[in-house]
Amino acid sequence: MWKDKGVSIVSDGWSDSQRRPLINFMAVSDGNPMFIKSVDCSNERKDMHFIFNLLKEVIIEVGHENVVQVITDNASNCKGAGQLIEQEFPSIVWTPCVVHTLNLALKNICAAKNVEANEVAYDECNWITKIVDDVMQIKNFIMNHSMRLAIYNEFIHLKLLSVADTRFASMIVMLKRFKLIKNGLQNMVICEKWSTYRDDNQGRARFVKEKVLDDLWWDSIDYILSFTAPIYDMLRVCDTDKPCLHLVYDMWDLMIEKVKKVIYMHEVKRLHEESTFYEVVHKILVDRWTRNNTPLHCLAHALNPKYYSDQWLDEDSTRVSPHMDYEINEERKKCLRKYFPNEDELYKVSVEYADFACNSGRFQDPHSIRDRYFMEPKMWWVEHGACAPMLQKIAFKLLAQPSSSSCAERNLSTYSFVQSARRHRMTPRRAEDLVFIHSNLRLLSRKDPRYLEGETKMWDIGGDAFDTFQDVGVLEVASLSLDEPDIESVLLSGGADNVDP
Repeated sequence: MWKDKGVSIVSDGWSDSQRRPLINFMAVSDGNPMFIKSVDCSNERKDMHFIFNLLKEVIIEVGHENVVQVITDNASNCKGAGQLIEQEFPSIVWTPCVVHTLNLALKNICAAKNVEANEVAYDECNWITKIVDDVMQIKNFIMNHSMRLAIYNEFIHLKLLSVADTRFASMIVMLKRFKLIKNGLQNMVICEKWSTYRDDNQGRARFVKEKVLDDLWWDSIDYILSFTAPIYDMLRVCDTDKPCLHLVYDMWDLMIEKVKKVIYMHEVKRLHEESTFYEVVHKILVDRWTRNNTPLHCLAHALNPKYYSDQWLDEDSTRVSPHMDYEINEERKKCLRKYFPNEDELYKVSVEYADFACNSGRFQDPHSIRDRYFMEPKMWWVEHGACAPMLQKIAFKLLAQPSSSSCAERNLSTYSFVQSARRHRMTPRRAEDLVFIHSNLRLLSRKDPRYLEGETKMWDIGGDAFDTFQDVGVLEVASLSLDEPDIESVLLSGGADNVDP
């Protein structure tokens, strides 16, 4: 299927139980991730030339004519390797992981880090940092003492998460958990046990009680969750193996609009008025998008029939078709030149695109125009794209590509499953063989309809941590997926009648 649908090479790093640095390589096409190999990078300098050589080997193994893009994180060495790949293979585009980009944007907003790091920006976002610090202090105060933790467990059956800073949207996940257990926390700090318990830190205990009973403090948490919700939602959509490269450009614009509406509604301002806080947030989001956006995003956006339909354009008066947007049009042209260096072929595909964009030629068919909005993009190109064979071929490839390295992230859980603390002496080569078999058997099993009906359906969300429902218990560390806290709530709610609402 790679020849017709194209493939994305996805890469991500990990350290095993012996602290050996490993780099995973996977191939993804049309939502089907295949594990290719892992490389032990011990005693290697992981600069852009080293990563480039590794990527080049995988591209040659897969077949460079099949590869559409290479997805890595935003690190400078990966970016440099991506640029070398584009020079070596002109038809392949390096694409930074959208999920990593969104996560960095969230961190910059919540940590009071602006693009220019000026004083005004710090003052505008510093209150968010204080709220996050308060939450972490409360969590640590409860978790770091057995007696306080025992009192907590009497009132709340959902555990306080220990979310690592390296996880996606870690601060937002923590705030969402605090909001979920709000009533239980308030009941805990006003109970007799909490009042009569004495230890050597009465000041911290009073601090916890004051914050948990402060309505304004909870209002601030609600506000943070509300204006970051569009960013978090887009992160969740992109944090999958499903094809969404063609949706990223529009999703990013919609996300910024939704963030603006929430902030302006909170500040009771009209959309044409100025908001210093929104300007800071907007600058961070735009800066991250500028670093993340590639010609491939624009071409994939331009090949989505939905964005030319009257229904989509009528939803917002500011919307224009992709061929009428200067930035999208210029980036689309750059990408087509990479695919068609021959001038005659470039002219032919340009004519095909013009007919497609303007509903002219054979694209004038009423059914073709009607289906643009309602039909899935790939299905539309199958049904109506035969009259533009060159453009149809590109569309099939771009509409089947992911926008993130999520499959490589989840594959790290397979590594920790295979190479556990009890099997830490396993060599990297043997671990790679076992992970290859384990991961790719999962891929084959997805073709069976029963895969989505039983316990195996959880693997696509949480990896091997949800390999079975037996003895799931309570998750104290959300280390694999944004969905895990929600799954924990469902499991506990279904198994206990006295769970805090």
